[in-house]
Amino acid sequence: MEKINLREKFSLFNDYWNPRIIGELNGQDVKLVKVRGEFVWHDHKNEDELFLIIKGKLKIEFRDRIVELSEGEMIIIPHGVEHKPFADEEVHMMLFEPKSTINTGEVRNENTRDELEFI
Repeated sequence: MEKINLREKFSLFNDYWNPRIIGELNGQDVKLVKVRGEFVWHDHKNEDELFLIIKGKLKIEFRDRIVELSEGEMIIIPHGVEHKPFADEEVHMMLFEPKSTINTGEVRNENTRDELEFI
């Protein structure tokens, strides 16, 4: 059991849409990711996702609305719900997701990450 400093972990990478694992909890990966710009429309057939905003403002587009999240806010996206995250400026997020979660869901593109680095 060691403490984890989020600022220190975020300082270890500068790329966007490429989550890093910082811990594991009951079959879930705890991930950090920096995002900017638009992601792809996708869903996760079997996995719920939790997004916690550490720094910045994230918008998540759903088919019927857009939700804006600020620092200290979070959202849980149930499995099967299509969504598209986007950010005008750099955002730092923490994600809680089952180990089986692929960041782009069923969609395969340049942002798909099958193997994640543990930092």
